[in-house]
Amino acid sequence: MSGAYVHGYDAREARRLRDQASSLVELLHHDTVYPAGSLVLEAGCGVGAQTVTLATSSPDAAFTSIDVSAESLARARDAVAGVGATNVTFQRADLFALPYPPASFDHAFVCFVLEHLAQPVDALRRLQRVVKPGGTITVIEGDHGSTYFHPDDTDAHRAIQCLADLQERGGGNANIGREVYPRMVEAGLADVRVSPRMVYVDASRPALVDGFTRNTFTAMVQGVREPAIAAGLMDAAAFDRGIAGLLRAAEDDGVFCYTFFKGVGVVPA
Repeated sequence: MSGAYVHGYDAREARRLRDQASSLVELLHHDTVYPAGSLVLEAGCGVGAQTVTLATSSPDAAFTSIDVSAESLARARDAVAGVGATNVTFQRADLFALPYPPASFDHAFVCFVLEHLAQPVDALRRLQRVVKPGGTITVIEGDHGSTYFHPDDTDAHRAIQCLADLQERGGGNANIGREVYPRMVEAGLADVRVSPRMVYVDASRPALVDGFTRNTFTAMVQGVREPAIAAGLMDAAAFDRGIAGLLRAAEDDGVFCYTFFKGVGVVPA
């Protein structure tokens, strides 16, 4: 797949992805259910953080989950085996060179992938070719520009922007969430419907304080510390103050908000 995965492929990132998935299951996936007998392509499955939810929520559907990283696929297999799911086939494949005939699948699912691609519309068009007319494509993406928190912190915003800048340099778009609707329409999908899914976190939601504010979002920003400093986007002291500012929002009087966007479109005849 074109575009660079700015977060890397190490064990720390795999843990972050699992924390993110587990803390957001209800918010993002309560309405992701496929009928019995459906053949579903999951493009860019990574370490299987979303695959586990898909497989267990639709146990009578059959999933083909692909990724370009052999290391990620190995972790995904372990994750799915760990929950006892047997309805997933894994394959190493590139979204831009899908090894399937036209209309091979009833549906396709892509989550946190388009943000890393220089050509997201082309990716959606390629997915459409392997989905039957009348089938659906589901897209879920975040939008780093939707982040706000209390207490506010200038260095924290700058650290988040470092991540967005690095992603842009790699050909991606950290703010693609707000573009889900127009990109799906541009790709030719019909009946596109997009719903915002806002994560709101305060001390009354301790599972999200740890699972999202600390272990998902702040960990994601922390993960680009070295490349951000090396690129001259921030100096070390300012970046560390920014991380401290994000963690401050996880304290008892803090608040953190972030919005994901979920789109579903129909493949036209």
